[in-house]
Amino acid sequence: MNQSFLEVIKNQPIVPYIRESDYAIRQPGWTVPNRKLLDYLLIYIQEGTCEFEIDGVTYTCVEGDFCLIQPNLPCSLKGITRTITPFAHFDLFYHAQREHSFATKPGLIDLTEYQHLVQPRLNDFANISIPVKFRFQHNSSYKESLLKMIGLWQNGDVISQLEANHLLEEMILGLLKEFSDLQQEDKSVRPQSLNWITSYFSIHLSEPLSLQDMAKRARLSPSRFSALFKNKFGVSPHQYFLHLRIQHAQELLKQGDYTMEDITHFCGFTDVPHFSNAFKRITGTTPGNFRTSHTKEIAPFT
Repeated sequence: MNQSFLEVIKNQPIVPYIRESDYAIRQPGWTVPNRKLLDYLLIYIQEGTCEFEIDGVTYTCVEGDFCLIQPNLPCSLKGITRTITPFAHFDLFYHAQREHSFATKPGLIDLTEYQHLVQPRLNDFANISIPVKFRFQHNSSYKESLLKMIGLWQNGDVISQLEANHLLEEMILGLLKEFSDLQQEDKSVRPQSLNWITSYFSIHLSEPLSLQDMAKRARLSPSRFSALFKNKFGVSPHQYFLHLRIQHAQELLKQGDYTMEDITHFCGFTDVPHFSNAFKRITGTTPGNFRTSHTKEIAPFT
């Protein structure tokens, strides 16, 4: 897949949606013939021995094994002995039509008609390689999470289903931590992206914020951060931050409910004279005159 995992989840975020979940208790010799899935299937072997063939490879699964069958792969399931296999069919990535999707029936191999419902496959991303059969480092806690998740989902009420999906999200997070290099991918991508700047500045608008603070958040040296910032926004980080503070001051002045001392504090200036001088330097008028006229606007940087 050409897109990185981080790029995909910006448009199709991870929002687990359990479609079906149960405790399957079966006698020896049970089978689910070959098919391809639209969604994910997570199985835990609580008791017994199973034989799963996934994408042409046969896996013998015994008590304590977890199995994750990803979408659009040929798979067949067979029980060698009597088995108890708690399971969950689920979508991992958000899809507006998720309620129209379904757990495919045996023999359904051609998914052309349902291609719009096929979930992205985690292992199609370069930084992720989740095996079909695995055990967690703390296997018993994940087992308990799965069993609790199934019980909650079967309760049927909204709160229980929300909690069930939350437990599933935690289990998927555990898988990604154990079988991916996404943290390394994140470190390589984030320094080159400054899309977080406006939100970060807004959160810290009333606080002293140094160039070193900004550079640390970007995981760059101060000089490298300043150069990238100037290239993207056309001004220095200090000028941009000051501009946002003045914009916020204008908004507060228009409301007319706050004193100059309040606005000085909310916008991160040390005192009223400091605020007034900065405001006049940028807008060409005093805060008092601006409040009276409400006419002078500063267009945001784009």
